[in-house]
Amino acid sequence: MASIGSPPPSPPHPSTVEDIFEDYKARRSGVVQALTSNADAFFQQCDPAMENLCLYGLPDGSWHLSKPPLRVLPQLPEPTLGINFARDGMEPKDWLALIAVHTDSWLLSVAFYYGARLNHNGRERLFSLINDLPTVFEAYKQAPPVKVKPTRKRPTDDDEQSETLCGSCGGNYYDDEFWIFCDICEKWYHGSCVSVTPEKAESIKQYECPSCSLKKSRLN
Repeated sequence: MASIGSPPPSPPHPSTVEDIFEDYKARRSGVVQALTSNADAFFQQCDPAMENLCLYGLPDGSWHLSKPPLRVLPQLPEPTLGINFARDGMEPKDWLALIAVHTDSWLLSVAFYYGARLNHNGRERLFSLINDLPTVFEAYKQAPPVKVKPTRKRPTDDDEQSETLCGSCGGNYYDDEFWIFCDICEKWYHGSCVSVTPEKAESIKQYECPSCSLKKSRLN
């Protein structure tokens, strides 16, 4: 895993079928880690408030988030741009799955960019080797689910803070109090009003306030 920043420089381009396939496998391994075992860290780094971000798989088997290089003609095909902007508008699992599909197409484009000078038999063999591996999307779907905690921002502007009231007691928002956001009615609550501590909130994937939980039980 790498931090956000400019993409690291690419090593010399692989030229043989075997070297291109090894490069493909390493890049694939990196992005699979980002979308599975490192999914929570990846989710948190994809802040929609940042500029356009791309997910790169690197030849050393790691992954990297960064803005694309400012070149008229890039050294390599670029991944899908702006993946961070869609993060909070989708369910995390659907967002990760969509990135997996886009990443599959990027990995193929990089491999066949390197393989452009291979002959027919070489390109056919390269595709056969790649096709024997599960796609990133398949690897994501087959991996054990990783809990990703959606990010809900507390109000920060003074005027907005004064207008934000607890959905239970009607009290105002203050920075030194723990609040939790209901994903159903989209209201904020004092943790003390709904018996949720910061420690307990860490294990909650989608929070339902007591009122929303009661409504659901009545419908059922």
